[in-house]
Order: sequence, then structure tokens, then C-alpha cells
Amino acid sequence: MKRILTLALVSILSASCLAQQHPGAEDFAARAASEYNLDQEEIVLLLQDARFKQSIVNAISRPAEGKPWFEYRPIFITDKRIRGGVDFWRENEVLINQASERFGVDPEIIVAIIGVETFYGRITGGYRVLDALTTLSFYYPDTGNDRSDFFSRELMQFLLLGREEGLPLRDVTGSYAGAMGLGQFMPSSYREYAVDLDGDGRRDLWSSMSDVIGSVANYLHRHGWEYGQPVTYAAEVSEDADMDLVTRRDFKPKMTAAELAGGGFAPRAPVDSDMPAAVVRLEEQEGDSYWITFENFYVITRYNRSPLYAMAVFELSEAIREGFQQ
Repeated sequence: MKRILTLALVSILSASCLAQQHPGAEDFAARAASEYNLDQEEIVLLLQDARFKQSIVNAISRPAEGKPWFEYRPIFITDKRIRGGVDFWRENEVLINQASERFGVDPEIIVAIIGVETFYGRITGGYRVLDALTTLSFYYPDTGNDRSDFFSRELMQFLLLGREEGLPLRDVTGSYAGAMGLGQFMPSSYREYAVDLDGDGRRDLWSSMSDVIGSVANYLHRHGWEYGQPVTYAAEVSEDADMDLVTRRDFKPKMTAAELAGGGFAPRAPVDSDMPAAVVRLEEQEGDSYWITFENFYVITRYNRSPLYAMAVFELSEAIREGFQQ
């Protein structure tokens, strides 16, 4: 009898350990019910199934975008990723052309986004999105930039997305930040920008290449992509260049190319003097490089706020386009 009681106690304790009580989860569930008419009890049970992951905390504390450009660039600008992009474009040329024409986005940029995000679908993330968003909502690390509110909103959006698309919320996997599918859409972006391009009644960013390609193109289109316009040109920098003109946070062009040239930063390729532009500095292994960036560069940073990301997408897109045209 004593052995039976002991085993029963172990079983009860094991079950209680599996159901995690996250700080603030009950308030979150109550808000989900009051603001979005979700079932509060179901949300409580769902969050109890979510696991805190220290590996997610570690990853968000040292993102790749924290590297200098000369270390970040080799991650994405590789022969293998370039060849993969050329192959992906050729295999999906009809779909890419359709999306490019419909949404007015250059095809090589669509391919490069998918290439940088998931290596054309090879690396879509192995974390449960439920675990990722719960961890970052309720246990965001002390990095000096608390983004727990952002991830709490994304967790709510994930619940709403599950209701809309019929997703199995306990099973969906993605990145350590909760991004999903070949294009790595956060839940709010999935709800807002994903499209059902194959017309099957679902927006499937994992297995429908039409939806994947169309959704990436629509995201860029909705943020103002300008077809056929430049992304960035290397800058000629004068000795007396005004370094206060270098953009550090907001990459939206606020000056004209002529004004920047007057401040000591001139593009190495001809552009209209009144074209809106900005200046970005990248940390090279020996000194810094400077780039004149345009509206399309800014649009890429709407996908990922880092100028390193935008430059990697641009460089990869150029290499893929050259390979595709050969």
C-alpha cells in the first residue's frame, strides 16, 4: 500500500511539473477573453502546456544582428546560398513571376528574403511557437531593451491566428522568436500580410509555395516597395563629410541625394538628385564602409529592422540575379 501511495504521489507531482504556471498568464488569459472573445479556460490550459526555454532566452540575448557586418555577411552571402537561390527561382519561376507582377516587387528580392530567412525552406525553426512566445512574453531577459510587451501582443495574435487558420497551436514550430513558415512571419504579420494565392481557402506559409511567395511579395508591396528602383549604392566619402548625416536608427530616407552629396556622401552610381536617400555605415574588418540607401532599403528593414539584414538581402539578391541570368 505504501508503495502504491508513493507511486501515486510521484505521478501527481510529475503532472503538476508538466503544467507550468507562468507569471501573468492568468491576466493574459482574462484579457484574451474580454478583448477577443477567446475561451479563458482554454487559454489557461494552453499556456500551462507551454514550456519555458532557457535556450530561447539565450538566443534573444545574442542575436546575429548584434555582430559587426564583416562577421554577419559570411553567414548569408555564400556560394551555397547563392546557388540555392538560383535553383529555387528556376524551380518556382512561374509563381515568382506571377507574384512579382501582381505585387510590383522585383523577383530576386522575393527569392533573397526567403533565402536569408530559411535557406529556401531548409531551416524554418525547431521551437514550438507556443513555447517561444510564452517564454519571451513572461520571461524576457534583462537586456536593457524590454520587449516583453511586443511578444505578449504576438502571443495574442498567435491565438487569433490559430482560430482563423485552424492551426494546431501546440504543434506549430518556428524560430526562437516565434516566426513561422518559409518567410518567417510573426503572427501579426501572418494575419495582416499573408495571402491565399493558390485559392484553396487557407494561407499556408509552410507547404503552399504560392502562398509563401505571394505573402513575401505582398509584405514588401504593402510597405511601399518601388519596382525597378535602387536599394543602395556604395558612397564616396569626402574627408570633411558630415558624420551626423549617418543614419543610426530610423532608415527612412529624409534627405535628397543632392543634399547628402553636399554633406560629403555621394553615390558611386548616377541617381536623380532629388531622390530621397539616407546614409548607412557598416563595420568592416578594416575600417567602415558607407552606403547611400533608398526607399527600398528602408522597406527591407520593415521585414527586419537591422541594416545588416537589409544589406544581406540586397547582396544576396544581386548575386542570385546574376546567377539566374547566366
